[in-house]
Amino acid sequence: MRLKQLQKLVARHGLMVLGSHASDEGVRVLVGNAGSDFWGRFTASAEYSDGAGNPLDRWSRRIGLEVPGQLGARVVFPFDGPPYPPFLEWASQTGQVAPSPITIHIHKEQGLWHAYRFALVIDSDIVDTCSATHTVSPCEGCSQKPCLTACPVNAFDGGTYDVHTCMDYLRSNQDSDCRHLGCAARRACPVNEHNQYLPDHAQFHMNAFIGQDL
Repeated sequence: MRLKQLQKLVARHGLMVLGSHASDEGVRVLVGNAGSDFWGRFTASAEYSDGAGNPLDRWSRRIGLEVPGQLGARVVFPFDGPPYPPFLEWASQTGQVAPSPITIHIHKEQGLWHAYRFALVIDSDIVDTCSATHTVSPCEGCSQKPCLTACPVNAFDGGTYDVHTCMDYLRSNQDSDCRHLGCAARRACPVNEHNQYLPDHAQFHMNAFIGQDL
């Protein structure tokens, strides 16, 4: 099976292949969302509306267990732990991402608007792999770096992220754009900016980030 065929399989759920690399276990394929393509499918699901906790993790698990089918693949989820699987390390090995000034990995095509939902480990005889070459970060050609000046509480300094200051701001400013539209620094990035999360999608993650009941 080619990665393009696997892409068609996961696209039914609004997901996409975000990269792959060879490992000792086989080809590791990272699957996730780019932008909000999956959001309508998730919000129409039983997991979203049943009132139980961790709806997106539970939806991701159900989809992740359905996708392998006859491939005989092993599925790994980023939320299984501790210890948690090193998804960011795996992502770096795909050659598709690089660190950004606000510490989020930036994808060479999807920008900052992507997230990993699960990984498939598949026999190398069944699926091919991307070329895991070093990715030149889009940030290297960005002279103004608006992401570093957009944060209302200056939580980013180009190398670190002051998570406590950020969280305090979000909790005390419930009507802020950061709460309702998503991180201002992230939204300031010009790379694939049309792929920004929908407001409901962004707010869902912000609520989860600060620990508010969903």
